[in-house]
Amino acid sequence: MTTSLLSPDIREHIDKWILRYPPEQKRSGVFEALRVVQQKNNGSLTVELMDAVADYLGITKIAVYEVATFYSLYNIHPVGTHVIDVCTNISCSLNGAGEVVERLKERLGINFNETTADGKFTLREVECLGACIAPPVCQIGHKYYEKLSPEKIDKILGEL
Repeated sequence: MTTSLLSPDIREHIDKWILRYPPEQKRSGVFEALRVVQQKNNGSLTVELMDAVADYLGITKIAVYEVATFYSLYNIHPVGTHVIDVCTNISCSLNGAGEVVERLKERLGINFNETTADGKFTLREVECLGACIAPPVCQIGHKYYEKLSPEKIDKILGEL
């Protein structure tokens, strides 16, 4: 059984989390289970870890894969220390996201869905970060950066 891939502290965390739901609704814990497993695995998931989550929650593997591949907060490939998600939706695009993206690509030497050779940065394009009030925006880790410009990108990268 693949659940042995989940450390005791991860299993304990999942057990506490699923107490929020009716016993027959363990599937409701899949989001948090994937989040904590990913965090403990240097920011990404593997098929083996997703299978372990499915086995532990007693749900189908496909149910876990559907969640992990649909939501951009899960990484099914190794990522850099800093994952930079850049919104390129209409509000951000109309307010300079293209220039921000070009500066990021230039400075990092990578394209979308690539990681720098030193493993420090991964650059991703996302549909929306829900911060249309202050475009263009990006998210790095859990922090949002708003009203971006190429100059602000230089400052942010310098601080990282």
